[in-house]
Amino acid sequence: MQINIPSDVKRIIDRIEDAGYEAYAVGGCIRDALLKKEPHDWDITTSADPMTVKRLFSKTFDTGIQHGTVTVLLGGENYEVTTYRVDGDYADGRHPESVTFTRNLADDLKRRDFTINAMAYNPEKGLVDLFGGQDDLKKGIIRCVGDPVERFTEDALRMMRAVRFSAQLGFDIEPATAAAIKKLSGRLALVSQERITEELLRLITSPDPEKLRIAYDLGLTAIFFPEFDEMMKCSQNTVFHSYTVGEHTLKVMENVSPERYIRLAALLHDLGKIYTKTVKNGTDHFYGHAAVSAEKADAMLKRWKMDNETIRRVRILAKYHDARFEITEENVRKLIGKVGRDLMPALLQLMDADLNGKSDHARYVTGEALSRLHSVYEEVIERGDAVCISELDITGDDLIAAGIPKGKQIGECLESLLAIVLKDPALNKKEILLKKTGCK
Repeated sequence: MQINIPSDVKRIIDRIEDAGYEAYAVGGCIRDALLKKEPHDWDITTSADPMTVKRLFSKTFDTGIQHGTVTVLLGGENYEVTTYRVDGDYADGRHPESVTFTRNLADDLKRRDFTINAMAYNPEKGLVDLFGGQDDLKKGIIRCVGDPVERFTEDALRMMRAVRFSAQLGFDIEPATAAAIKKLSGRLALVSQERITEELLRLITSPDPEKLRIAYDLGLTAIFFPEFDEMMKCSQNTVFHSYTVGEHTLKVMENVSPERYIRLAALLHDLGKIYTKTVKNGTDHFYGHAAVSAEKADAMLKRWKMDNETIRRVRILAKYHDARFEITEENVRKLIGKVGRDLMPALLQLMDADLNGKSDHARYVTGEALSRLHSVYEEVIERGDAVCISELDITGDDLIAAGIPKGKQIGECLESLLAIVLKDPALNKKEILLKKTGCK
């Protein structure tokens, strides 16, 4: 079997071998190459110790030298070169307390997480596949190297990685590996929130975000997102819905684009329903759930250590995803002003996906209104109508120059002028607006 590897990777391998050591491309890059995907990174494993690697290359820096990893800079790219190693005990359930360098490639490969990530390749020696990784790629399964209980006891994050790879690759998790995750799911609490969030984001931005269901079925969401477990169990006995809140959420995620903030908004847009559910005459109601979803999403994303801009976007999308109003040009301009021009396409996308995840009755009743919202929005955008104070053809300085005192009155005046322009965008001209203030 031949794999085309980048010329710089081959140069690194050749230089190490010329010095009398072994070297192979290893891990995810080999998996992706065999799947005919473009690898994101090329990692190299070697029998040479870290100090030898540093001597062989002019530009290096220590990435994790205590664990045998040196980064080699070549051709403007970074390549991680790691010495064959055997891991010591994982006392914290995440990191080995010590590592022992070895000259045996097999020792290094058998410490890895999944068979599809435990293959190595050398241009001269070919593919080394000691654990059936090629067969598992063909079968489309995620399977641990060796005993899955041992692998997940060593590093609890591997459980999230299993689900994430399942979503990214469209693979199933083989039964023994899945059973070990279910047995050890509580150990995920040993992992930092940042690392869990990283895997969650990769999962939900994958081609198959619906596989978050696997994390739920195996007990992982109970550790880092127990609210989702409540969503999965929260019924929606109403003519507008056919699924639980959680099942509806999974369908919405599947039907929005994979940008991180949009998938997060889809994941959290109905979070408020588990807090607002009431039952009247056998029908479920969720009054005010959108506002509560925005509030809870804000807190959730802070808990997940997300950046402020992502939190802002998700909060806005959650707040307005269920906006209900008469579809007029004025009202659409108001909505754009509240949401922001930058987020309106995402909001409309979320609204579409939200509707498609409901019942046939909901689509029949509200589909026409949503279609009209799209049409009016496009007309407003095409004309370039002003939708917020910053887009008025008049500024606070203009008002001050016209004789309006500085302070609160300026803001109030601009708000009143915006209301006029939202009704009739043709009035957005400085001379007309000054007259409306009574200044001229």
